[in-house]
Amino acid sequence: MSGVIQIIGSIVLACVPAFIWGHIFYAKNPEKRTLTALTFFAGAFAVFPILIYKALWQFFPWINAFKVADFFKDDIIGITNLVAIPVSIVITFMIVGVIEEIMKLLAVKVVDNDEIKTVDDAIEFFIIAALGFSFTENILYFYNIWMSHGSSFLLLPFLFRSSFSTFAHIMFSGILGYYYGLAHFAKPILQREIREKRKHWTVWLHKVFNIRKEKLFYQEKILEGFVISIGLHAIFNVFLELNLTFMIGPFLIGGYITLNYLFDKKENHIKYSKVFSGVRNHPHPKTGVYFPNKSIAKKK
Repeated sequence: MSGVIQIIGSIVLACVPAFIWGHIFYAKNPEKRTLTALTFFAGAFAVFPILIYKALWQFFPWINAFKVADFFKDDIIGITNLVAIPVSIVITFMIVGVIEEIMKLLAVKVVDNDEIKTVDDAIEFFIIAALGFSFTENILYFYNIWMSHGSSFLLLPFLFRSSFSTFAHIMFSGILGYYYGLAHFAKPILQREIREKRKHWTVWLHKVFNIRKEKLFYQEKILEGFVISIGLHAIFNVFLELNLTFMIGPFLIGGYITLNYLFDKKENHIKYSKVFSGVRNHPHPKTGVYFPNKSIAKKK
């Protein structure tokens, strides 16, 4: 029975930020409750492959990607005369961002890839997966503190994790979800941009190298989303590592404003699935071929 109370208590505590933030963002673009629950739990279980990966380090040290940072432990980035950031820390946190954002993306692809009808849907599903991921992280975090230091030390970590860390996950994944949504509907979105006479670089590159424009657009948006979300993830963790807590508030407020702006963009509400019913709106990542979307075709 040892630790049972701590486990149950940690789960209850982790439910609080998940419910509050979930209610706030679910109201912006409600999805089917079944899909919402499945996405949340897929995000929650996405933490465990990372834990298994870390556990294997003691048996297979060579698979530890964080050892890459050791090569830069003597290098320093000087932002000002007062702030110097070791390059190894930046690389470590970027690796953390890569791993976590990939796991949340996989959670969405497994459950909801064929259910994404608008860019807003993509943002919403990524936020739900992030809430699930943060939920499991918070359980482990609260449990470790409770077992190591006692329940009296939980208040400040609970407030910080609920207010800042949980929303940070939402921000990183929500922004990635926006770019994933653009990539998901690469064909109609690129066609719209060309119709509106925007000089998109993929059009020029297509003419030079004869590469499918939509495939380039798809890959560009996926890469752009990862670079931005991983960069923001690393910045947030660097703020924590260097105790620059005064920067966290403005940083996350900016993220909240950005997410609201993305939800409110009119073009993000367009239901592209109705325009190209029964056909995927993005090319296959390897072949670049458009192929029938069976899950949509069945609903006809």
